[in-house]
Amino acid sequence: MIQVKGLTKVFGQKVAVDNISFDVEKGEVLGFLGPNAAGKTTTMRMITGFLTPTSGTAIIGGHDILDDPLNARKKLGYLPENAPVYPDMTVYGFLDFIADIRGFSGKERRRKVEDIIERCFLSEVKYQSIMILSKGFKQRVCLAQSLIHDPEYLILDEPTDGLDPNQKHEVRNMIKEMAKNKAIILSTHILEEMEAVCTRAIIIAKGTIMADDTPEGLKARSTMHGAVRIDMDAIPEEELINGLKGLSGVKGVSMEDKRMIVYPEKPGPDFVDMVMEYIKDHEFPVSSYFVEEGRIDEVFRRITLGE
Repeated sequence: MIQVKGLTKVFGQKVAVDNISFDVEKGEVLGFLGPNAAGKTTTMRMITGFLTPTSGTAIIGGHDILDDPLNARKKLGYLPENAPVYPDMTVYGFLDFIADIRGFSGKERRRKVEDIIERCFLSEVKYQSIMILSKGFKQRVCLAQSLIHDPEYLILDEPTDGLDPNQKHEVRNMIKEMAKNKAIILSTHILEEMEAVCTRAIIIAKGTIMADDTPEGLKARSTMHGAVRIDMDAIPEEELINGLKGLSGVKGVSMEDKRMIVYPEKPGPDFVDMVMEYIKDHEFPVSSYFVEEGRIDEVFRRITLGE
């Protein structure tokens, strides 16, 4: 597993990361979420040993990143922020260089390079200079270098930054497939990405962990969780709406044009059945209805901004 123990980083008078601790097991994809300047990238740089913490440490597969950095890094794949690569190299030359650094040689080295070029969809640019590539291709080259040695542990900082929707879909599928036998930490500010690939999420703000839960658990914190959204062909009479508001178990009702949202005191199928029975008995002009799972963007704002 990856174990993060009390990581703290102070720059002058500013505490960028404040005593963060968590574990990530194999099979988990941990989404590391937070607004800009929350401390996400600083934390990742400390976990990978590229930035020395003011206090605390990280243990990678049993190896302390401070006391035994070489063995810890052997097990790691790291995609840094902004995809730093050597621009004067070709894609093939750069990945061959990385494979050499990782200790591969001969036929195995060539196989590793060819395999990762195919997996990261780089075949069409493999002999091109990196400096002329688009941002999306540079991002994939940097992702390829983090995967070439098939690491047990992956630290990915904004892995889909600069990719088009099709490329994002491909990379997300790749991450989900790899997660079966790896421990992965994925930093992102894209909530859609967290829902798509992560089994767990940590929300960080001002250098402190504010929440640690599954995506489903975060949705359950939303005021929209279990609410019934009803679209209608016409606006019902106010008397009928007030009657719905007065039902036991209804926390509130909001109305915007021909869309009504009924909020539960306690989410669940009994609440949905009760609302729909009332709607049916009073002949509301319903065109469709939908039960909300909850909205992570609302929870994210509430946690990080105190709304």
